[in-house]
Amino acid sequence: MNNERSRKVLIVSASIGTGHMQAARAIEEYWKEKEPQASITHVDFLDTETMSVEHLIKGTYIKMIDVFPMLYDMIYRVSKGEKRGTIMQTALSYLLKSRMLKLVQQEEPDVMVFTHPFPCGAASILKRQGHIDVPLVAIMTDFSSHQFWLYPQIDTYYVATESMVDEMVAAGIDKSRIHVSGIPVRRSFFRDAIEEYILEKPVKVLVMGGGLGLGSLETALKHLDEVNGIDEITVVAGQNTSLYESLVTLSESMRTKTIVYGYTTNISELMKSSSLLVTKPGALTCMEAVTIGLPMVFFNAIPGQEEANAELLEQRGCARWARDIHNLEDVVTALLINSPRLQQMSERAREWHVDGAANIVNSLIAILDAETPVELVKAEQSIS
Repeated sequence: MNNERSRKVLIVSASIGTGHMQAARAIEEYWKEKEPQASITHVDFLDTETMSVEHLIKGTYIKMIDVFPMLYDMIYRVSKGEKRGTIMQTALSYLLKSRMLKLVQQEEPDVMVFTHPFPCGAASILKRQGHIDVPLVAIMTDFSSHQFWLYPQIDTYYVATESMVDEMVAAGIDKSRIHVSGIPVRRSFFRDAIEEYILEKPVKVLVMGGGLGLGSLETALKHLDEVNGIDEITVVAGQNTSLYESLVTLSESMRTKTIVYGYTTNISELMKSSSLLVTKPGALTCMEAVTIGLPMVFFNAIPGQEEANAELLEQRGCARWARDIHNLEDVVTALLINSPRLQQMSERAREWHVDGAANIVNSLIAILDAETPVELVKAEQSIS
């Protein structure tokens, strides 16, 4: 790295849900702390209100998850296969490559970091065709790999678990390019982490459906309202304005005190003050709760990656999964009458949490400066 000028880092995410965006912000935040002289630019690759290919892709993707989850499940599982997945990922990448080329020409970065596979694929196609020659870094923000992320042109991968390494090596990715780092979360979640979990009164349950406000939040609230022992419910509707209004109306008829938020930036504080998180199992939300040390109950997992997330977190003892939303009341009740079980879940979470942002940024700086790779904040084998 030429030390006579600041390093130019381009972080590219996509606002399909907030998880990819929050992972990017976590990297941006830590890199600015670690290397203040660097020029860090974070771009939402699909941020457009115009009727464009990008807008159409984003809208179709979100609508499919919300309204046609089984169709999404079918596409997700089919595209995990190497042959069909390659066809789909190549088609998407070609649709987006012109926009990506303009971005690279405008920013002229020294390195590009991706937290979503769509822009990552577009850059990979450009690199394969010789239009760009920039180190490409992929940060995978789930607990399982997917064909949409896999390109020979990616120089470095950062993944959440050791099992993902095996999946990617089996798919043909060189193991030397894959680093187990954990998923990056923002500094506020470390600041607000609890030291010891104690189920105290009042019992507060935090309910989340992701940044897009998907996942049958109204149905979940109605079931939680039937649970004896909950003193207060806080629900976050995210960026879904119509859902926010519906939840406010519903809260007025509920017997349990219920506070409704739209989009909010104080999730770490809400988690810290809660007894239990009831949520869709988006990987970023899960790792934020793991970092705080907050027990979780999952509902309405999106077929595919969220089901994999829920299964992993349940296996690790950090969460319970209500596979049928109509069982949500029973699952939550069973936990609230068993405070030692909740305390154990919190302990398992805090044993597992790892500073993904620090691991990734420290590793990348060392790689870019051609130094010996630095030791990770927490041993890789601890997040297998």
